[in-house]
Order: sequence, then structure tokens, then C-alpha cells
Amino acid sequence: MAVLFEIEHITTYSYANPVTFGRHRAMFLPRPAARGRLIDWSATTSAPSTIRWTTDALGNNVTEMEFSEPAKEMTFSFKVRGLHFGVEEAESFALEPRAETVPVQYTPDEWNDLLVYIRPHAEDPDGTVAAWAKSFVTDNRDRTTDVLRRMLDAFGDTFTYNAREAEGTQPPAETLRTKSGTCRDYAWLMIETLRRLSFAARFVSGYLYDATLDGGAVGTVGSGATHAWLAVYLPGAGWTHYDPTNRLSAGYDLIPVAIARHPGQAVPLEGSWFGNAQDYLGMSVNVAVRKLADIPDLSAG
Repeated sequence: MAVLFEIEHITTYSYANPVTFGRHRAMFLPRPAARGRLIDWSATTSAPSTIRWTTDALGNNVTEMEFSEPAKEMTFSFKVRGLHFGVEEAESFALEPRAETVPVQYTPDEWNDLLVYIRPHAEDPDGTVAAWAKSFVTDNRDRTTDVLRRMLDAFGDTFTYNAREAEGTQPPAETLRTKSGTCRDYAWLMIETLRRLSFAARFVSGYLYDATLDGGAVGTVGSGATHAWLAVYLPGAGWTHYDPTNRLSAGYDLIPVAIARHPGQAVPLEGSWFGNAQDYLGMSVNVAVRKLADIPDLSAG
């Protein structure tokens, strides 16, 4: 079954005096893939702008905006409607034998293609992340799905979600030390942990549908904003999504927008402005992910 969804993503920056703006770059369009279809989308700004649509080296949809007039307030409004086909839980896939136990055995071709996602990116000066990674493996024939499930449980049982206002993503070692962070911090720590076990893992930014927004009974962390999780390459299952913030493996609630080697490559909205530093008054972000209808699988039966 597919879901007809609508996303509205509005970001507003406020200033005490008019400021000028440099080029801005946004990632809000879900990735074109077998799991979804885009129906229509739009990007508008409160100040006059020139908008260009492009893709980056990883195939992510990118919206570039350039401005010619100063303003005291700048609002970016992104809207999209589309179909989303969820993916069943990872445990329901039949992994190839070489992926059933840790370490996963990638073919030479896979290794060449996946190397940038296997090689650790973040520093681990005292080895705490590497040690934490080893703690999830009980022996050299441990089941892959069990190791991944233990990691999800570790975040759910021992970490505290912290929706801080500071921009950016914490170093994985800091998230592990404090046992707290945002969804981006959780995803980045789990990615770097998996890489130290020779898994290919990449960062995913996108949106999270929460049934409570439509009067349902299921509550998730990260709805009402952009969300982040990760994908692990498992031969037989392919790129499988894991959300450590909500203990989700695949599922029907994750709508991917951007994939990246590290979080800095998947910033939802970034750009520059020019003026006095004290002119900046703050920003607000409002994200709504709505289910408009359930679409039956017409190919069934």
C-alpha cells in the first residue's frame, strides 16, 4: 500500500534591520526512487529570488536561490506532494549468506563502490567509539540483524534525546560520552560505529510521518521537523534504513530526501547573509507532514 502525502516546510529568519543575502541551498524534495513518486512541488521566498533546480554528485535534489534585494525578514516556503511506498522491516528480507553474520562480506566490486561509506570519517581520539562498536558483537559468527537490533536498543534504553538549538552535528565521541543528542547526532554515531565494524553506512536526511499528527495513536520523536537516520548496505536487502531515534528498521514512516557520506553534505537549508551580527533576531522552522490518503496496491490480486 502507498500513502499520498503532503509536506510543508517553512523557515523564517528575522533581523532588526534590512540585510542582504547570499546564495542559499535547500534540500527538501524526496529522492526519486522505487519507494516514492513526486506529484508536484514548489519553492517560494518572501523576498524576490531566482530559483534553480539541480542535483548534487549523490543524486540528491537541490534547490538554489539567489537574491537581489535586502529584507528584514526572509521566509522560505517549500511544499511537495507525492506517493510514498514504505519498506517492510529489515528482518523480513532474506539476506544473502555472506551478509547474515558479522562481518558482512562485500564483493570486490561492492567494496570499491562502497569504500567511502565503509571508511570511518570522524575522529575517535581515545578509541571509545571503536570499543563501543565491539561491545555489540558477541562472537565472530554473530547475526547481523542481532547486532543492528542491539544498537537500536542501546539508543532507546540508555540515551536521552536532546533537541538543542545549536546548529550542526556533534562528534560521535561526544554523543557517546554524554549519552544524549539530536536525531542527527544519533544517526552519525551509529554510522561511525557501524563503519568500525566494516559495515557500509550512510547518513540520510528527510521527513518523518507521525500518525499522531492525523489523530493516530503512535508517537515518534522527530516529527514536526526535518529528521535524520541512516542506511546500511546489506547484500540481499540492499540499502536498509535504520532510525536509532525511534528504533525503526525500514518501516513506512521515513521519507528520505538526501543521502550523504557525512551530515555536512545533507543540510536542509544553508546560505549566507550580510549585515551587523547583532541584527540577527532568530529563526523559526515549521514542518508539517500530512497523510492525505491510503492508496491500495492495484497490482495485488
